[in-house]
Amino acid sequence: MSSTPTPEVTRPAFHQAAAASASASAASAPGAPAQARSRRPLWLGLVVAVFALVPLLAGNFTVSLLNDIGIGALVALGLVLLTGIGGATSFGQAAFVGIAAYATAWLSTTQGLSPWIGLAFALLLTGLSALAIGLLTLRLGGHFLPLSTIAWGLSIAMLFGNVDALGRHTGLSNIPPLTIGGLSLADPRAIYYLIWAVVGLACLFSHNLLQSRPGRAIRSLRGGSILLASVGADAYRVRLTLFVTAALLAGLAGWLYAHMNRFVSPSPFDVRASIEYLLMAVAGGLGNLAGALVGSALVLILKNGLQDVLPMLTQRAGQLEAVAFATLFILLLHFARGGLMGFVRRFTRKRAAALPPRELSTPVAPLPHRKLPEHGTPILSVTGAVKRFGGLVAVNDVSFEVKAGEIMGLIGPNGAGKSTMFNLLTCTLPMTAGQVRFLGHDIAGMPQRKVARLGLARTFQHVKLRPHMTLLDNVALGAHSRTTSGVLKAGFRLDRAEERQILQEAQRQLERIGLGERAHELAGSLPLGTQRILEIARALAADPVLLVLDEPAAGLRRKEKMALGALLRKLREEGVTILIVEHDMDFVMKLVDRLVVMNFGSKLVEGVPSAVRADERVQAAYLGSVV
Repeated sequence: MSSTPTPEVTRPAFHQAAAASASASAASAPGAPAQARSRRPLWLGLVVAVFALVPLLAGNFTVSLLNDIGIGALVALGLVLLTGIGGATSFGQAAFVGIAAYATAWLSTTQGLSPWIGLAFALLLTGLSALAIGLLTLRLGGHFLPLSTIAWGLSIAMLFGNVDALGRHTGLSNIPPLTIGGLSLADPRAIYYLIWAVVGLACLFSHNLLQSRPGRAIRSLRGGSILLASVGADAYRVRLTLFVTAALLAGLAGWLYAHMNRFVSPSPFDVRASIEYLLMAVAGGLGNLAGALVGSALVLILKNGLQDVLPMLTQRAGQLEAVAFATLFILLLHFARGGLMGFVRRFTRKRAAALPPRELSTPVAPLPHRKLPEHGTPILSVTGAVKRFGGLVAVNDVSFEVKAGEIMGLIGPNGAGKSTMFNLLTCTLPMTAGQVRFLGHDIAGMPQRKVARLGLARTFQHVKLRPHMTLLDNVALGAHSRTTSGVLKAGFRLDRAEERQILQEAQRQLERIGLGERAHELAGSLPLGTQRILEIARALAADPVLLVLDEPAAGLRRKEKMALGALLRKLREEGVTILIVEHDMDFVMKLVDRLVVMNFGSKLVEGVPSAVRADERVQAAYLGSVV
């Protein structure tokens, strides 16, 4: 937007009570967030101290088991990101573990190179393999993607067993141990510290990633590609990046596995191992990073426990182990479908929700704003738009234009073609014929994300928010196209300056719509009317030239509609251009500057509200005989 100071917006009436309640809640528990944050380093230090003391107090078996848990946790962590948060199920992660393990084993045994060079080679080969596999498979939808992961999981494991240079089914042995400054890590107690240091850094990287610009896009993948495209993000690229990231975490695990065991063979990297890694993520909690650690510990301890207990009960322990293992997991998922961490969160969620929101940091320079067109300048022009679905003509030769600084309405009875026209304008659907120009660009056929980056922001007829993200994060997602930080910068916290700008912008938009004091509530807890208002804030965070609203008053009560209308008028006063597609005639007539009425796919009439209301064709098609 322009550099002119934004006038303060009057808080909509139906937010005032909620905001006052939030303020009272915050006042009643002063310092609670600060106390929680001050306790966090204490707990973290205590956990680190316990892990550091384990090798000094525990036996060899326990230390070796913890090493296996740490390696399993790295793979499960990638699956929590990919499957639990990103929504893409993979039954082939063990193959990436195997690619890295064989890569470093081959390089260090046959070529005599350092295992640390093997680390770079293993990650490079794993990343390239994941990129190639992802490019081929990630466009598949539904059950085809999981089936494809089984296919390449099987094929890669078979490849390991049929290549002479990799020892075929015998594998590679005599892999050198890791050394650091002349200190050998051949002993399980020595490599223990490296394994858990890597696990800790991977968890920190993942946590940083999810609390960032690319992380919000990752957490929004389950909302669908149209949601991400509306904020200028490419869902396929986000999913591919996440797929490679999960594979690299598995690659780290494979490198550690090879130099810890000093022997690799195909069997630990087949589909059965992949299913076990997925079980770790599911058992711990697919939606929680800590679930990777908890799930890995649960699966491996349970497996070892069954191997000790079953021989005491039966002579067929080997055959019954899988049955007993499956039974226990069915019981776990029956009583804790969110995994162990999901079960724990049932008891911690209320306490966390009771904490007042933390204060934002010191104000920073705002994100750059677009220069808005002068008032009255045509910014969107539709010429001869046609959309056919087979023999059905949904939009038939419709033309109109939208000018800067106005609120324009697109209305019509049910089946008039409004929603189809909306989808043509936002490039959600391709046009059969005609032209749509936005700010001088012919956008017909352009990908939706590119149109969003030009400055066309939208809301949805059926609200598309991420219910388990806060209001602040939902709105911050709208600023995706205005910023550039990627996965590496986010994971290593090199994006903090930009992140502060994004959150400041999101908070500003929340204040603009009267929800500033509820920034840290979950979006799923809001009533429908407030969710529609929140979608507008997300669209405003994109700094749009044109705001296109798809039936924003649908499902709202009278007072909520009045508050929505007041908000839209304020936005118009601030220079925001609005195109509203709506079926509520009374709501639109009191709001817009001009109207386009559609009926049976064609434009019926265009003009100011009073003229449109008086038009006999509109009365016949929409209002009956009422004037």
